[in-house]
Amino acid sequence: MKLQESGEMYLKTILRLSLQQSTVHSIDISEFMGFSKPSVSRAVSILRESGYITFHEDKSITLTETGREIATRLYERQVVLSHMLMKMGVDEDTAYEDACRMEHIISDESFEVIKKYLNIADEDIVLSADPKTGLLRDI
Repeated sequence: MKLQESGEMYLKTILRLSLQQSTVHSIDISEFMGFSKPSVSRAVSILRESGYITFHEDKSITLTETGREIATRLYERQVVLSHMLMKMGVDEDTAYEDACRMEHIISDESFEVIKKYLNIADEDIVLSADPKTGLLRDI
């Protein structure tokens, strides 16, 4: 099943929250994204049914292997694309907002070419709760 952009944003949010706290609950997602609890509840139910997240007895949420792969891919794209835009002169806030939208539509081929052009290796990117700290070196 093809994941919608909104579902991808939920996965990336769960990843980011899991990097800054020991457990993630629906209320954390709701507060982070600014969405109502019923909206988040519906979205996480769909993600669970689709095999992207797991609910635990304490009602915490974790990403499945597939969910984590998708979230990590999106995070990597936002980090690289935002840094590229800033290097080109776009202000930081705009660069992160634009990269957040671009990460969902750019092809794997185009993204890999951008990474190669910028000489960014996988080891240059680290998972962090804040994508602004996700690149280990300046480009």
